[in-house]
Amino acid sequence: MPDCLRSLTIVTLIFLAGGLTLRPVAMAASISASGTRIWYPAGHYPQLDLPGGQHEVVHSLLNIIRPMHFGDFVWDEDHIPEGPIWVRVDLSRQLLSVFRGGHEIGSAVILYGTRGNATPAGRFPILQKDADYYSHSYHVPMPYMLRLTNDGVAIHGSPVREGWATHGCIGVPLDFARLLFTAASKGDPVFILPAR
Repeated sequence: MPDCLRSLTIVTLIFLAGGLTLRPVAMAASISASGTRIWYPAGHYPQLDLPGGQHEVVHSLLNIIRPMHFGDFVWDEDHIPEGPIWVRVDLSRQLLSVFRGGHEIGSAVILYGTRGNATPAGRFPILQKDADYYSHSYHVPMPYMLRLTNDGVAIHGSPVREGWATHGCIGVPLDFARLLFTAASKGDPVFILPAR
């Protein structure tokens, strides 16, 4: 298979697996996959649809070639320039992606809230960071907490296991939570897509 078709096939599979809804690239044949990253050509960057009708440009994606399972994550920021951070959470696919300057630098399988304690959808700025937070409401530690709402919804480190859920928060693997906590700042946006 020619490299350009192989790359396009890989990209299509990743979008389907990861639930990313991208607007098409004008010159898809020039997409290239190199090692751990899929690169788009300058001037032909796709846009990622986000809640509230917002769109963000994507310069590159992580080249995740196998299905991710509970507790799995990927983090690769090598050779990625500094830039604004934003986070996309897809509750239907239980995936969280971290972008810096339009480049995906992290992806993790997550836990989220269920009926009665549903995780809200929409756009949320990071309101507070606390590496050693402890929830007095639920009597559990919430390491590397990034608060998203005033009523307690946050992203935090958690055992991510099949069949588990949260009380509305977004639970990510502890090592991933540490990396995200270091990369993110107060005010950075988190876009949460609803569960279907």
